[in-house]
Amino acid sequence: MPLTFLICDDHALFREGLAALLARQPGMRVIAQAENGDEAVRLAGELKPDLAVLDVAMPGMSGVDAAAQIRDVSPQTRIIALSMYGDAHYRQRMLDAGAGAYVLKNDASAELLAAVDAVLRGETYLSPTLRDRAAPQPQRSVDIDMNKLTPREHDVFRLLALGRRTRDIADALGISVKTVETYRSHIMLKLGVDNLAQLVKVAIRAGIVSID
Repeated sequence: MPLTFLICDDHALFREGLAALLARQPGMRVIAQAENGDEAVRLAGELKPDLAVLDVAMPGMSGVDAAAQIRDVSPQTRIIALSMYGDAHYRQRMLDAGAGAYVLKNDASAELLAAVDAVLRGETYLSPTLRDRAAPQPQRSVDIDMNKLTPREHDVFRLLALGRRTRDIADALGISVKTVETYRSHIMLKLGVDNLAQLVKVAIRAGIVSID
């Protein structure tokens, strides 16, 4: 029986590249591709793949939430996280959600197969460039987190914290609803929050919004 894979990434070309890489390997077969976390969870529940390769930052449901839900609907599915972010906080959140490997996207073509072998052995795998940074990190501060946001992410963050709806934010900033959702996903990952209530707490700590 071949190893079966689900690939989830919102960039079609990147998905296709991973699928082509896996298709060239004996005994491996990609049975589904998803462009967002919701679709990945649905497909995992239906198809029960052996492995799911998930992007961490996606519009809508993040890879962190998708990983946790896939572990619920298909407990036997092992998860490999792919990310542009090497920050220890993002890495730990994915590992806590059930991922067995965390691979930087820049390393994916060279490291994905090694990650697959490791998780099948029950080991935790990190991209080589991350291993020297695997030591415990100092407590995070809101100032450090806020400095990681781009100017546009600051704008979206402030409006989200003020309770504005996605459509209203899109109209106010002259961008699409999907773009707002992408920014929201990136902001939550960078700030280490999982929902709007936690995001508002960060905004209050940072002085972005007032509790009055």
